[in-house]
Amino acid sequence: MAEERRPHPAPTFVRAAFAVFSKDVRIEASTREIVTTAAFFAVLVVILASVAFVTGPQTTTRVAPGALWLSIVFAAVLALGRTWQREREESAFVGLLVSPVPRAAIWCGKAAGVLVFLFAVEAVVVPLVALLFHVDLPLVAGPLALVMVFGTIGVAATGTLFGAMTVRTRARELLLATVLFPLLSPSLVSSVAATREIFYAAVSGQLVAFGEVRDWLVLLGIFDAVAILGGLAMFGALVED
Repeated sequence: MAEERRPHPAPTFVRAAFAVFSKDVRIEASTREIVTTAAFFAVLVVILASVAFVTGPQTTTRVAPGALWLSIVFAAVLALGRTWQREREESAFVGLLVSPVPRAAIWCGKAAGVLVFLFAVEAVVVPLVALLFHVDLPLVAGPLALVMVFGTIGVAATGTLFGAMTVRTRARELLLATVLFPLLSPSLVSSVAATREIFYAAVSGQLVAFGEVRDWLVLLGIFDAVAILGGLAMFGALVED
């Protein structure tokens, strides 16, 4: 008798992660709930920061990076809370856990969905920051895009992991923010510092050299790698009863 062929674990993992990811994207495409709410909140934070401080070169280099990343992190908390709240409704999260797919694939799909939602929010927030704080966006587009991608990956990976831990609690948003913000401190500090260097060069009218932010990108890359590996390794243990 021919031996029964078992499916290779890698394609199964990828299909399961993509199924979770596509489910979240389809739900968001039909409701537009997460992106709309998170983007509105992020825009409000940026506008308040621009109104509270006098505009000028010092404001651009000192206030704009913090306003940008704080708006993104607060928007991420809203997005994470809502995306896991959907799984709690009608015991959908239990259905995911009892399904015959790797637990890490569930985390991977959810993290990819959150990452896409945050990129959608940033597509609105970054041009607004450039407009309100007088940043020449085409001049800094390349380095800023790298910093945004590296920084957002760490936020999405870490937030998805600990968002799953708080999905069954009542004070989800408060607990998630309490746990998440200290863990994101290295990523936030690196992202703000790299963005500050980019904006400083933009105010001076100079092209931004990648070498000026290389060290911060290395730190962000290390944090992202730790966050991704931690999510793949720890998600199953965190969601166990």
